[in-house]
Amino acid sequence: MTASTSTTGTTTPAGAPSAAAPEEGAAAGAPASPLLDLPGAVPAEGQDAGTAWHYGDPVREQRLLEQGLALVDLSTRGVVRVAGPDRLTWLHSLTTQAVADLPPRTSTEALLLSPKGHVEQALHVVDDGEATWITVEPGRQAELVAFLDRMRFLLRVEVEDVTDRVAVVGEPVGREGVEGEPVAWVDPWPATAPGGTSYAAVPEDEHPAAGRAWREVLVPRGELEAFTADRDLAGSWAAEALRVEAWRPRAGAESDHRTIPHELDWLRTAVHLRKGCYRGQETVARVHNLGRPPRRLVALHLDGSGHDLPPAGSALSLPAADGAPGRAVGAVTTSARHHELGPVALAVVKRSTPPDAVLHVALPSGGVVTAAQEVVVAP
Repeated sequence: MTASTSTTGTTTPAGAPSAAAPEEGAAAGAPASPLLDLPGAVPAEGQDAGTAWHYGDPVREQRLLEQGLALVDLSTRGVVRVAGPDRLTWLHSLTTQAVADLPPRTSTEALLLSPKGHVEQALHVVDDGEATWITVEPGRQAELVAFLDRMRFLLRVEVEDVTDRVAVVGEPVGREGVEGEPVAWVDPWPATAPGGTSYAAVPEDEHPAAGRAWREVLVPRGELEAFTADRDLAGSWAAEALRVEAWRPRAGAESDHRTIPHELDWLRTAVHLRKGCYRGQETVARVHNLGRPPRRLVALHLDGSGHDLPPAGSALSLPAADGAPGRAVGAVTTSARHHELGPVALAVVKRSTPPDAVLHVALPSGGVVTAAQEVVVAP
């Protein structure tokens, strides 16, 4: 993504997620990464502040990452450890995912929803047989711990924010960790998990992320430099470009306070439709059984003739009869320069937006670029 992918002080277009304010420095609870001291490192902003946007050659970094030859510094992600014999059944009752019988070293994704079914947290979950490890977006761990502490009651669980002691490293590997290795969370995307369902417009074997391998490795924070010393590094520019290509939603980027899981195709990996009651379940069931979500995720292929890349929050509109921007239909959520596809983006638009319409994207400079849609969530 671009060095600045969030905007503030703007009016949120109809159907669009509101952009989050960029963080200053590292996210709360996680120190700035020591890898920023490496030669060529350029700091990222927004959600990835505190890590590197790139290390001097973002195109090469994308290619290495795509080939499985690089690591990504995710050390500002929040890490929460949940221990105690009741931990899995307790998390099962609170989240969208069925984790009561989660085997050790098996990864899954879950969401925490509001009572009205809006996405509040996206949880990357793996249990090592003794404790459950959860990673969340940078700066969101304190909120998660506070919520979990309120919900403990008399259950035998212990919740601890370990972000200051445990760092996350991303790598293009699809293998679960084994005994003797660091705990690792393997991204299930885009496979449709048991109890899940897909809202995508393409079958799973035609999904652009088919065959994608990605995991988060949890390493002691003091060993971060040693763990990454023998591998090439790729910055968030490369990681976000490949995420956009994979149509992979990210909490805080594609989601806002109104997001329901259906809009981002999150029912495929993060929601079990046949599990017991949890907060927000009524909305999930009602939309799934009776209708379609009010908004939907799309991928955009942007006109690359100019040099401006629209930041998150850039308004999308249908062209008017005279070619000028017309009715607002949504906004860009993540934009990136892909090493092969050129300028690309993810966006959330009103469900009624014609899938074949070429959209206008408003630039901060006052200009406009055109964008062709690729349907992610079916209308």
